[in-house]
Amino acid sequence: MARRDYLGEFELVVMLGLARLDEEAYGMTIFEEIHEVTGRDLSIPAVYVTLNRLEKKGYVSSRTGESTVQRGGRAKKYYRLTPDGTAALEASQNMLDLLWQGVRLKAEPSK
Repeated sequence: MARRDYLGEFELVVMLGLARLDEEAYGMTIFEEIHEVTGRDLSIPAVYVTLNRLEKKGYVSSRTGESTVQRGGRAKKYYRLTPDGTAALEASQNMLDLLWQGVRLKAEPSK
């Protein structure tokens, strides 16, 4: 990962959702994991767009599974972190850890 090529917030969320699951996960499963853990209101298309962008960056890879009758003959696409993706997560964690060092949150006085 280039020095200034840090993950965006939603990229980080999607990659962490993927990392929390098995080595390989379907996009809808990633969506459900993020929603369950964060309670965040998000859209499945946003997850897939982000997965595609992360794949272009080399942070995730995908494979197409078998088509199924339940999906109208369409196949599922499965995603996994690449070694570069794992390194990007670690770099983002390190950057955030450094930024949090010495932060002292102060509550605003109520008016």
